[in-house]
Amino acid sequence: MTAGPSWAQSTLSGKAPEIALPGLQWLNVAAPIPLEKLRGRLVILDFWTLGCINCVHIIPTLRALEERYPDKIVVIGVHSPKFEREKSIVSVRDAIRRYEIHHPVIHDPEMQLWKAYGVEAWPTLVFVGADGKLLGQVQGEPEPQRFNRLVMDLLKQSAGELKPQHLALKPLEAVQGRFSFPGKLKSVAGAEKRLALADAGHNQIVLLNDKGADVRRFGSGKEGFIDGAANKASFHHPQGLIATNDAIYVADTGNHAIRKIDLATGNVSTLAGTGQRGSVLGNPSAGKVTALASPWDLERKGQQIYFANAGTHQIGVLNLADNKVAMFAGSGAEELKDGAAREVGFAQPSGLVISADGATLYVADSESSAIRTITLNNKPMVKTLVGAGLFDFGRTNGTFKVGRLQHPLGVAVDGQQLLVADTYNNAIRSLDLAAKQISEFDGGTYTCMDPVCIPTREPAGIVIDGKDRVLLVDTGNQRIEEYRPSSKTYHTWAR
Repeated sequence: MTAGPSWAQSTLSGKAPEIALPGLQWLNVAAPIPLEKLRGRLVILDFWTLGCINCVHIIPTLRALEERYPDKIVVIGVHSPKFEREKSIVSVRDAIRRYEIHHPVIHDPEMQLWKAYGVEAWPTLVFVGADGKLLGQVQGEPEPQRFNRLVMDLLKQSAGELKPQHLALKPLEAVQGRFSFPGKLKSVAGAEKRLALADAGHNQIVLLNDKGADVRRFGSGKEGFIDGAANKASFHHPQGLIATNDAIYVADTGNHAIRKIDLATGNVSTLAGTGQRGSVLGNPSAGKVTALASPWDLERKGQQIYFANAGTHQIGVLNLADNKVAMFAGSGAEELKDGAAREVGFAQPSGLVISADGATLYVADSESSAIRTITLNNKPMVKTLVGAGLFDFGRTNGTFKVGRLQHPLGVAVDGQQLLVADTYNNAIRSLDLAAKQISEFDGGTYTCMDPVCIPTREPAGIVIDGKDRVLLVDTGNQRIEEYRPSSKTYHTWAR
């Protein structure tokens, strides 16, 4: 959550502050590890928070270094939460499993280590030398190749003090089940009622029937970036999608790409993205050579595919007529700023839905805990419905001006009602667009009908499916819930 990466010598001097402080919980290891026990290795402290997209981008870079230098480098994540929900150890465990983090993670809910190390932004990477002394830090998301060179230089400088040794790890068990941290769910047009789900943790797209049963899965299940037949193609933690009667368009988040599944043949092809994390979107350019940045959700209007380019805080557009990609809204600055589409700021947009008349694109702008609108006309304008700033969040009902959300990821619309998957509040919130009021979904009076009722945990997707059904992707519980407004009941629909 900072403008750009930079290397700086540490402002603190001498011995690095101790990380094995009393009361802090450690994950992926059997017990806390004092810095003294890490002497002889280069230590990288990764200060992150689980909802930060730039923090997520660093994980593969760090993993590659750990695999290349398993006995010379020790990476330790220091989870320093921004949102109230991120203080939950349950959420941290989920994030570790979701992003397949195998190095030790310290959960620091009161940010003791953040303060001790003088950290000011997410993400920040702090280097501790083989002698236990502070070397410096990188603030912001670094470019992988430059970062790798920096690490190699630091290893060379420490050559005389290195004492290679493998670190004993105890990784959390992976999620087992039919779904794994599912993302967005969207209806598939056609005579037969079907829905498409981004089963992110399984690196697959699932076609479901009206009863929630699997019709077909697309993707081998192995993480990768391969086009071709349904059972051989590969995805990388896809989060979003949109479907027509003949195709599913996929926001293949980990591959920074937009893919297409032909429903007749099952064939998967790439429309945009190179597999590498891209920079700020600008003027139209060929989709297949344009690098995107963590596309998180998609919507379609005619020949236009709108996508939430979360990694550059923009809304992009892919023109299916010529397969060119361009910036549609957002300067690339991470901020909550309204106005003309090309001049505004977003903060990690993650959910999209278009109104029935095609006039408005609604955006769940997660890091600003806001719901935004974009007019789909010749002079698109952006306006904030609910939300006040990057650090203004909560669970407040009332007028749009005073209402608060907490890191929403999903939106659905039906006439004058907008439903929000209010992710870090573990809830559905309802926006009355006519009255400009925000409230709990139907007063929060729904009764659970499951034999064993489990509280909703960090939902990421939502669909209004007809007049008497709302489907919520309960991501943290690896399931989909079905709500029935007529009876004020809900139950697990698919799991």
